[in-house]
Amino acid sequence: MRRRILALALTAAAITAGAGVLTALPAAAAAGCRVDYQVSSLGDPLSSWTLGWSFPAGQTVTQAWNATVTQSGSQVTARNAGYNGSVATNGTVSFGFNGTWTGSANPAPTAFTLNGTACTGATTPTTPPTTPPTTSPTTPPTSGVPSDAAWVASGQWDSWTNNGYTLYNNIWGSGAGSQTIWARTGTNWGVVANHPRTSGVKSYPNTGKTLNRTLSSLGSVTSTFNVSVPADGDYATAYDIWANNHAYEVMLWTNQHGAVGPIAESYDANGAVPSVANLSVGGHTWNVYRGSNGANAVYSFIRTNTSSGTIDILAIMNWLRTNGWWGDVTVGELQFGFEITGTAGQSNFTCNSFGINAS
Repeated sequence: MRRRILALALTAAAITAGAGVLTALPAAAAAGCRVDYQVSSLGDPLSSWTLGWSFPAGQTVTQAWNATVTQSGSQVTARNAGYNGSVATNGTVSFGFNGTWTGSANPAPTAFTLNGTACTGATTPTTPPTTPPTTSPTTPPTSGVPSDAAWVASGQWDSWTNNGYTLYNNIWGSGAGSQTIWARTGTNWGVVANHPRTSGVKSYPNTGKTLNRTLSSLGSVTSTFNVSVPADGDYATAYDIWANNHAYEVMLWTNQHGAVGPIAESYDANGAVPSVANLSVGGHTWNVYRGSNGANAVYSFIRTNTSSGTIDILAIMNWLRTNGWWGDVTVGELQFGFEITGTAGQSNFTCNSFGINAS
C-alpha cells in the first residue's frame, strides 16, 4: 500500500457555451487584408462545483484539502469548500488529496465530470510530494506565533488536518494583506494578520468538521469556543455552517468590531434590519438577518459580544426548519473562525479552545 497526493485544477470552461471572437490582422500595404474567425469555448462562470471520477480497484482517498472529497466504491466525488465555489469564466480552482493504492501500478483516472458534464482535456501523472503543501511566510511576523506551534503557514489556501479538524488560512477576498496561521492542534490555533481597512472581507481563517448528515438524522450538535481578539479592527468571530451543497449558509456571530455587518433583506440609516429580533434559541439571544449573496441564501444570527460560550447548534438549525427557512437539509461543513475585513496594523486572533460534538 502506498500513499500519494494529487493536485487537481478545474476550469469553468469545462462546461461551456460557445463564443465567437473576430480578429482582424493588420493589412500590409497594397496587399489587401485577412480576417481570421475563431469560435472559442469560453464557458459559463460557476457558483459551485462538483467534480467526479472513477478510480481503478485498490485506489482510495484518505484525506483532502480545499474540497470535500467522498468515495463510494470506485466513484470519487469532490465538492467545493465554502470559500472556493465561485469560478469565473476561464478561471481555475485547485484542491488536493492524499490517497493509497495497492500493487505497483498507480494509473490516473481517464475521465472526469464537472457538475454532471463530461470534461475534456488529459491527465498527466506526476510524482507528487508526500505531505499537503504549506508555505512559510516571506516575512515572518514579529510576534504572535508561539514557539511550540505544530504548524505555521502563510499561503492563501494552506490547510492542515489534526485530530478530525481541518484548519484553513483561507485568504479569499480582494485587496488582502499578509496573514499567517499557526496551530498547536486543530482546536488551539491563531492568526497573525495585517489587512488594510478597506471595504470587503479579506479572509476567513477557520477550523471545523464536515458532517454530511441530514438534519433529521442528527440527535445533537453542540459546540464550545474560547477566543482572544484584538481591541481594534474590522472583524467578526463567527461560525459558518453550509447545507445542501452550499445552497444555504448560516453564520453565528459571537463577537464583532468595527465596520462589519450581516447580509440582510433591508437596511436603514442604522444598517441592516433584522428579520427577527431578540430570538432566544440555542442558549443565546440573537438578532437574525435573512439575505442572499446571489449564489446562496444567508442566515446570520448575531448576539452581543462574548469571547466564550457553548451553543446548541442543532436547536438553531431546527428553528430554521420549523419556521420554513429551509427543510430537512443535508448539513455539510461546520466551521468556526475569524472573518476579517481589516486590522489595525499587525493583529493577533487566537482560538484558545474549541470543540464540536455531533451525534
